Amino acid sequence: MPERETIERARKDAREGKSPSTQAGEFVREEIHHIREGKHGARSTEQVIAIGLSKARRAGVKLPKRGKSAARSKTRRKKASAKRSRAVRKALKREPRKAASHRALSKKARSTARARGQAKRSAAARKAARTRAARS
Repeated sequence: MPERETIERARKDAREGKSPSTQAGEFVREEIHHIREGKHGARSTEQVIAIGLSKARRAGVKLPKRGKSAARSKTRRKKASAKRSRAVRKALKREPRKAASHRALSKKARSTARARGQAKRSAAARKAARTRAARS
């Protein structure tokens, strides 16, 4: 269950007309904090992001469905039993914490940017320069 502040920040983003991915970023950020403080661990940075996006979808953020889970999600799923939830949480607690380190996150960001291609990267850089100029 996401924290109330996270949901409020995401709703504020929605009111301001920001994109669903920006709203979902709040949930991913919360997940990173959880892993860093040892609430649970994750094997990879992708897992950290996936958990955050899953929370965002459950909270009502209109995110596009991607990947393998998109085909499965059409069926209604029952709420997991308490026993299963406990088992999952216990398993995640045994996982390492390195997936949410600054180094791991920056590595993931760079590899994702590379996968997008040069044109998209330079467009993002131009946009960043414009928003920086607008702020100062």
